[in-house]
Amino acid sequence: MTAEFPLTWLYVPGDRPEVVVKALASGADVVLVDLEDAVAPDRKEYARAATADLLSEPPPVPVHVRVNALDSPLAGTDLKTLAPLPGLSGLRLPKVGSPADVVRVAEDATPAEGGAIPVYALLETALGVEHAFAIASSHRALRGIAIGESDLRADLGVRDDAGLDWSRARVIVAARAAGLPPPVQSVYPDIRDVEGLAASCAHGRALGFLGRAAIHPRQLPIIERAYLPTPAEIDSAEAIVKAAANDSGAQALPDGRFIDAAVVVGAHRTLALARRLS
Repeated sequence: MTAEFPLTWLYVPGDRPEVVVKALASGADVVLVDLEDAVAPDRKEYARAATADLLSEPPPVPVHVRVNALDSPLAGTDLKTLAPLPGLSGLRLPKVGSPADVVRVAEDATPAEGGAIPVYALLETALGVEHAFAIASSHRALRGIAIGESDLRADLGVRDDAGLDWSRARVIVAARAAGLPPPVQSVYPDIRDVEGLAASCAHGRALGFLGRAAIHPRQLPIIERAYLPTPAEIDSAEAIVKAAANDSGAQALPDGRFIDAAVVVGAHRTLALARRLS
């Protein structure tokens, strides 16, 4: 399923093409083929070749590829091999620490015939979070930023989940300030903990994330349910849009709620997400 606002992003290892094929039919809005952490060193070349074969023609849903570490020779080969392929919808860059990382990849990955392949930066270190806005505004090809929480947790020495909230908020604000979509929430590593995933998604939504990456198809409906608007939210959005259509200036609804242009934009996003329910 594709969507105006993707909510579900499913990671799959690039060296398991049979799993990638299943992921394409899983209902995820975007499939993320991983060539980095999920692939053992002796399987890297095979993973790249299998992914190139997959992307030789457009797949049924958008496919993004997380390339290998940017400071390794593998990343250069990944980009050279995959960037020209018609099935590639985006590149996810691991452990981005500076705007220069994005600029270098974006320029190297630009096809000869022009245009820019969408690039997404993963901020997985303290340095990356510290440079969040500079990274988010670094290049026209950059379409989103997100946190890689496992690596960031280790880098910061965070002991519990709440310790990441400041970094999460920092990245959410940076994305908005740079005019990017709200970041996608990082993966929830326990595929058996359904209740924990739902609670974590609710917390992420409250912080300002929109959608979430998953590591197993069973997580997808939980993520989608958590990020879809409730009936009350839809009713509220419809009232806001209706009121705004009658008056271009700031105003208050009959129940006393004040609305302005930013509130109207949020209402339209809610209604766009609500269309997934129909």
